[in-house]
Order: sequence, then C-alpha cells, then structure tokens
Amino acid sequence: MTTVPVDVDSARRDYAALVDRGLSLDITRGKPSPRQLDLSNELLTLPGEGNYKAEDGTDVRNYGGLKGLTELRRIFAGALQVPAAQLLAAGNSSLELMHDSIVQALLSPMPGAGRRWADEPRIVFLCPVPGYDRHFALAERFGIELVQVPLTGDGPDMDVVERLVAENPAVKGIWCVPKYSNPTGVTYSDETVRRLAAMTTAAPDFRIFWDNAYAVHHLTDTEAEIADVLALCAENGNADRAFVFGSTSKVTFAGAGVGFLGSSEANLAWWIGKISKRTIGPDKVNQLRHALFLKDEDGVRAHMRKHRELIGPKFDAVDRILTEELGDSGLASWTKPSGGYFISLTVPAGTAKEIVRLAKEAGLALTPAGATHPYGDDPEDRIIRIAPTYPELAEVEEAIRGLVVCVRLAAAQTA
Repeated sequence: MTTVPVDVDSARRDYAALVDRGLSLDITRGKPSPRQLDLSNELLTLPGEGNYKAEDGTDVRNYGGLKGLTELRRIFAGALQVPAAQLLAAGNSSLELMHDSIVQALLSPMPGAGRRWADEPRIVFLCPVPGYDRHFALAERFGIELVQVPLTGDGPDMDVVERLVAENPAVKGIWCVPKYSNPTGVTYSDETVRRLAAMTTAAPDFRIFWDNAYAVHHLTDTEAEIADVLALCAENGNADRAFVFGSTSKVTFAGAGVGFLGSSEANLAWWIGKISKRTIGPDKVNQLRHALFLKDEDGVRAHMRKHRELIGPKFDAVDRILTEELGDSGLASWTKPSGGYFISLTVPAGTAKEIVRLAKEAGLALTPAGATHPYGDDPEDRIIRIAPTYPELAEVEEAIRGLVVCVRLAAAQTA
C-alpha cells in the first residue's frame, strides 16, 4: 500500500490539541474490566457454610490433594486438551506454574535429562515474536538466553525452529501461546503443532511451554481449534515434550483463579515429587467454588459468552476507528483477532517508541514499545500492543483516536 503523506504542521496542531485535553487513559495491560469480574461475583457466596466436601468426599478444608479436585480438572480437560488424569489444578495462575516448572528443572533433572538445567553451561529458549512479555521476563529472571523466532500466520516459523533445536543442545525450550496468541491473535495451524511435536531436538530434555491462556476466550461464533499437542508428542515418541498451561484468571477472578498444568505421566510424577516439598496441597476451597459455579464445559462456554458481550464491542471499536482514520493511509496495519485479549498494531519502522512517548505525554498509557520482543528489543521498532478490555467502551474509543494522532505525528516527523 502506498503511504499517504502527512502534513507535519497539521499533525502537530492535532497533537497539541490532544495534549490540551488532559487525558488520563490506560490501555497497557490485558486485565478484565470490573464488569467482567462482576460476572463471577457468585463465587463470593460459594461453596457456602457446611458445603466443604468434594465429589469424592474429600474435606477441602484440610491438607492434601496435590493434583487438585477431580471435578474441576474434568471441567477444563476438554478445553485444554489434556485428559483429566494428566491435568493438575494448583495455584492461582498459570504464570506461577510456568515459574515453578523452570525452577524445578533448574534444581532437579527432568525425565530424559542427564543433569539439572542449573548445571548446564547455557540454556536457551526460543521466543516467537511478537510475543508475551511476561514469558520473556520470567526466563530472563533465571538467566535463560532468549532467541527470537518469527511468528507467522500459522505460528512460529518452523523452518527456523527445527534448525535451531536440531543443531544446539543448549536450546531447552520454546514459549508458545497456540490459540489467539498474545498479541497478534494468531492460532497455530495443525501442521505447526505436528512439526513441534515431531521435530528432532539436540537436547533430550527439550520442553514446549504450551501456554493455552486463551483456550475459551472467543470473540466470534467460530471457535478456533488447535491440534492436540500432548497426543501428537506421544504419537511421535516424545511423550514428555510438552507442558500445557491454562487458568481461570480471565474466566472468573483474575486475582483468585486456579492454574492448570497438564503433561505426561512421567512429567507429572516428577512435578508432584518436587512440588510436594513446597506445598501440602492447593487451595481446594477455591477449586470447589469454581467447580460449583462453572458446573461443566457448557457452563464455561455460557460464561465466556457473557465476557464476549462485554469486550467484543471494544475490539470492534478499535478496528472501526483504525480503519476510519488509518485504513487508506499506508501508515499502519493491525490484527483483527477472533479471540484473546490483544490487538497488534504495526507502524512505520523506527516509530513505535516515539509513538508511545508521544502518547504518554498526552496522557495515554500504552505498553512500552519493544515489550513484544525479548529484552524489550523490537529490531524494527514497529510493534505496539493494544489492550482494550479494561477501560469502558467510550474510553477505548477516545484512547484509539488519540493513538491515531500520535501515529500521524510520528510518521510526519520521520518522513
């Protein structure tokens, strides 16, 4: 598309008017809005006095049960594509479980490993980009080296991934958000999942960190489906390759959810054996109230439709305004996700940081440019992540119109 020239004087006047408005808007993080949280307020009344027994008779007030409640694991087994017997419910977030997985691998050899990761001279994780900044920060916390891999419309560029994992035994893992990826909304193709499961790796303890964070977070009537990574790994003789993560964080209460970890029997035995030194059991009271509230898979689906009714118009507004203001300008392109929590905006090379700076000066908080890449380094300085879920609809519209002004000024100043 041909870029339409922007008059710099006009762009500066528009920006000055934006600053004069004294905005205070924030679209930095993908948090559920208060109205979304209100959808789950019934949880605050559950399980209720006298209702403290799980379906198998377990007293959820007491110690034990490292695998979590069977009834809750069964509710999410289908969405996460993990047999309930191979799914753990533990902690209040999937990030917590990812953190612990890395820590345990550093401290104790995983199935198939000759030694602990802490004893390795170098540990490398592959990072499809644009990607999730918390994944990158977690790995950096433990000195893991991060290597960028391009994210295509089908998932990570598998030609690059297969080459890197085959030639370097230091490559121990890859971060994956396979459905409605953060921030692009890309869903991995069946062929990508198959290649991830079947590829030859130089490291015998290579692991796929399969963060299925948006498994049930649909924005359209067409629900994206992904191939079953655990089943494909097992079929290809790599049963221990994948750790599957999920949570209720954006289903019920973001700060009082339940995290899930699914994997092979060997990986789960390893995990439970190590984690039993850290905890005597998860919060089974919280798990019981979630099971009572959500009831079954259909209950989850019905609940998520309520979320969609609240956030769908916000995603539509972002697309509508960007189309109206920038659609024919050649200054930007953006994703129109069918699920998840984010929109990825691509701007002219070398302008993303300046756009974010201009927006901040005008009272509009955006996720830092570069956050979608390891070490905060977007080599082309082009990607801005938009998180429209938390603000009210009118605030989202105002924020995106302000963002457009910043895009135009940055483009005009670099022309």
